[in-house]
Amino acid sequence: MSTIIIHTQTLKFEQIKRFERSYGKPYQQAQHYQIDTDKPINPVDLADLANEFKFDINLLPSGFKPSEVKLVISDMDSTLIAIECIDEIADMMNLKPQVSEITEAAMRGELNFEESLTQRVALLEGLDTQALQTVYDERLTLNPGAEKCLAGLKQKNIKFALVSGGFDFFTNRLQQSLNLDFARANKLKTTQHKLTGQIDGSIIGAQAKADFLHELCEQLNINSNQVIAVGDGANDLLMMAQAGLSIAYHAKPKVQQQASCSFNYRGLDAILDFVS
Repeated sequence: MSTIIIHTQTLKFEQIKRFERSYGKPYQQAQHYQIDTDKPINPVDLADLANEFKFDINLLPSGFKPSEVKLVISDMDSTLIAIECIDEIADMMNLKPQVSEITEAAMRGELNFEESLTQRVALLEGLDTQALQTVYDERLTLNPGAEKCLAGLKQKNIKFALVSGGFDFFTNRLQQSLNLDFARANKLKTTQHKLTGQIDGSIIGAQAKADFLHELCEQLNINSNQVIAVGDGANDLLMMAQAGLSIAYHAKPKVQQQASCSFNYRGLDAILDFVS
C-alpha cells in the first residue's frame, strides 16, 4: 500500500476524477487530501500533475510512519527564514552580488561548501558586529507557514531542531524567539566588535548537519526513520539522506531530485500534512 499526500484543502471535481482514474479516490484529511493505493505510481507522473494543478503532491517513502515522527530538523537560510543571512551581511559592505554568486553556486552543489564559506566570510573582515543585529532586525523574515508549523509540531510533542551552515548569531536568536528545542550553526570570530573574517571552530557543513541529526536521535532515544529533514541546498543532502522523510523546500534542482518529497507551492505549514 502506498500513500499519496495532496497538499491542498480544496480539489475541483475534475481534479478528483483525474486522481480517481489513476490511483483511487482522494479522501480529505484536516488540511489536505490523501490517497491510499495499491496501484503502481510513477513519481514523474505525480510531478507532472503537481505542475499542472499548481499544488504539491508527494508520495510517502516506504517504511515511513507519520504517527511515529518525533523530530523535525531544518536548515535555516532560505528554509525556515526567507533570506540568506551571509548575503545580507555582505550587503552592509556593498559586496552582496559577489557573495550571493558564491552562495548560489554552493547551494547548487557546484562548490565545496566549507571552502566557499571560508571564502565568503573572509570578505566580511572588518565589519562592525552591529551589522548582524541590523540584518536580524530589518531583513530577517520567516518563510510562509513557519509559525503555524512550529505550533502544530509542539501540539504533537514533536521536537524541532534548527541547523545551519550560517551563523549562530541568528540561530540563537531564532531559538529563543520561537522557542525551538535545538539549534546549531557556525560562530563568527570577532575582535573589538568587528568580524575577523574567520570562523571560530570547525565549520558546520554537510557532514556536521548529518552528525547533528544522529546526535539528536541518540539524545531523544529515537531512530532516524522517526525524523523529517528539511532543506533547500546541496549542503543539506547528507542530513536529508539520513531521515525517514526528506523535504526539498523550494529547493535547488539537485536537492529536489534526491529528496523523498518536495514543496514548490506550499509553505512550511504543509509539513504538518506528514504528521497528521
